Amino acid sequence: MAEILETQLEGLKLLKRGKVRDVYEVSPSRLLLVATDRISAFDVVLPAAIPQKGAVLTQISAFWFKKLGVKSHFVAVSPREVPPEIRETVRGLSGRAMLVERAKVYPVECVVRGYLASSVEKAYRETGAIQGVSLPPGIPLGGKFPKPIFTPTTKAEAGHDQPLTFPECEALVGKDVAARLRDLSLSIFQKATEHCESRGLLLADTKFEIGTLPSGEIALVDEVLTPDSSRFFKKEGHVPGTTPVAFDKQVVRDYLNSLPWEKKPPGPPLPPEIVTETARRYREVYEIVSGRSLDETIREIEAK
Repeated sequence: MAEILETQLEGLKLLKRGKVRDVYEVSPSRLLLVATDRISAFDVVLPAAIPQKGAVLTQISAFWFKKLGVKSHFVAVSPREVPPEIRETVRGLSGRAMLVERAKVYPVECVVRGYLASSVEKAYRETGAIQGVSLPPGIPLGGKFPKPIFTPTTKAEAGHDQPLTFPECEALVGKDVAARLRDLSLSIFQKATEHCESRGLLLADTKFEIGTLPSGEIALVDEVLTPDSSRFFKKEGHVPGTTPVAFDKQVVRDYLNSLPWEKKPPGPPLPPEIVTETARRYREVYEIVSGRSLDETIREIEAK
């Protein structure tokens, strides 16, 4: 189907329109998350649609929620598994909709890093540490850390998330919660790393959102291990010390960095070749990770 930049779903209350997701209330305890084809960079939503991007984000998240074996807010992506009153709505969104349990999200982005990537390279070169986590000297760009590190940030409703040291994270959410967020994040990262490596990918870094369900259980929420929230490298041909080919939206960032743009709204349009290459990389990540064709997945969802 055509690209979707914005949704207006009849009969459902729109609670929030984020940078990428439109969030609707299905019932007091359940939400419908619709991942559109919008793309943001440097915290600015760009005037471009990346074909099938929303389907990639939704379906790869669904794959991971099922694969990881941890408590999450995930309920369903298949129209056959959602309430009858939203079944046709979900089917018509061609893989972009996910039914989830409502959760209260902790105000922390749980970032885990396994490799040295460009966003934190400067801090490491200058201090030998990233957000208070000391690292051995001499790690090249794209080099692997001795073990993954937890580098949380604030979760800003607007503007940029701010890096936190672990003591600052403890001050924000409490020592017990901070420890649980760290330990759960590192555990999930390890499981995901093993799967990615078995499929020929390196998981460089990612961010998780974690919250509590009405039952009080801590749960993984929002999206998980998508090209929007993670940085993947191809395992084959990866050479630390050279700029890795990242399977995320780095191609968009690189293009925007080549422009005389101050990284403030409005964002500039993207050329067709950047849109096409970004869509290709997103699809490829889904298909490598899941072992399935995206088109086949969407056909199953759209089938009567």
